[in-house]
Amino acid sequence: MSRSQIRRVASQTDLGSDDSGCTILHIDMDAFYASVELITRPELRGKPVIVGGGGRGVVLSATYEARAMGVHSAMPMSRARRAAPDAIVIEPSHHRYAEVSAGVMALFNSITPLVEPLSLDEAFLDVSGAWRRLGSPTAIAELIRARVYDEQRITCSVGVAPTKFVAKLASTQIKPDGLLVVPADKVVSFLHPLPVGALWGVGERTEERLISLGLRTVGDIAHTPVDTLTRALGQSAGQRLYDLSWGRDDRDVIPDVAEKSIGNEETFGRDVDDPEVVAREFLRLSQKVAARVRRQGLLGRTVVIKVRFADFTTITRSRTLPEPTDVGQVVYATARELYAALGLQRARIRLVGVRLEGLIEESARTEQLLFDAPGSDTPADRRAAEVAADRLRDRFGDDVVRPARLWSDPE
Repeated sequence: MSRSQIRRVASQTDLGSDDSGCTILHIDMDAFYASVELITRPELRGKPVIVGGGGRGVVLSATYEARAMGVHSAMPMSRARRAAPDAIVIEPSHHRYAEVSAGVMALFNSITPLVEPLSLDEAFLDVSGAWRRLGSPTAIAELIRARVYDEQRITCSVGVAPTKFVAKLASTQIKPDGLLVVPADKVVSFLHPLPVGALWGVGERTEERLISLGLRTVGDIAHTPVDTLTRALGQSAGQRLYDLSWGRDDRDVIPDVAEKSIGNEETFGRDVDDPEVVAREFLRLSQKVAARVRRQGLLGRTVVIKVRFADFTTITRSRTLPEPTDVGQVVYATARELYAALGLQRARIRLVGVRLEGLIEESARTEQLLFDAPGSDTPADRRAAEVAADRLRDRFGDDVVRPARLWSDPE
């Protein structure tokens, strides 16, 4: 949850219903992971529920009852438990979230081909081509809300506005389970009372800088000379914030945005300094990442590792491969070399992660003739073995097959 989500301005939700020119919808599922969990646990409705990992993990989602107690997404679980000691904690079910997300996105695509997913639980829609078939933007938004609840048994909030930026702010302001139209002639009056942190691109440091200049609301920015903003924040950032403060956002809804990277990371149950434990975790994560890449019919060209130390210092290292890959052993070998090059000795590690970037379609693979001796271990051989393992896992579960080295992992 962003700071702008926490600090909503409730008074800015009665702006009229004129949706002419409001072709952009931003649709955001309410407390998505938690809401999906409550589908099969209806007895927990109305109670503070947190979805997250162990004591050293972070909050992935929380019901609004838990949020009222100060819990929010990305908060360390230890802090969340202190803030809401009576909350019910549920381990995440990622496969279930993916299933519900796929159903929601299929619904969106039945409304309009112009769907730009931002994550599993939110997307922009351009409904300019659906008016004649389905009615006004407000009617389309109400239809989507009803169908999401009817088909998936979860609720969503919808912002209807002339631009992507304003539509996203509108859906945030009206959560949970709401619909807010921001008419074209009310955009400025909607934006200007909001805190500067509501603007895209304003992080904590930028917010502190703006407040030090006496700029606390979006309206303050709008009425500051753009030259002053560019001197304080730089040419690009200053101009962008000035334009956003007046509701100017000419970005189109871009459908079918390809994933830029696929990764997994893991926080250890306790800080570890054993290189073998770290290596096993890199192997496990590399296998998971490669399987996800194969499942989506992609290849990755760049391997990235992430290491977070006990003091929360975080570093990343990357290497671009000669050929794109979807083979877990190739990813692991590269990750292991990147880690070894750090020369950490017995450093205390809190978290490690592996990611593949530079993704392309698997169909773009360029095959090379390989003249290897019989019985040699080639990337093609390793890929064939991993694909066979994918099929076994799909049929019998994730733990039915894994590298022998991971069978010795006590966890």
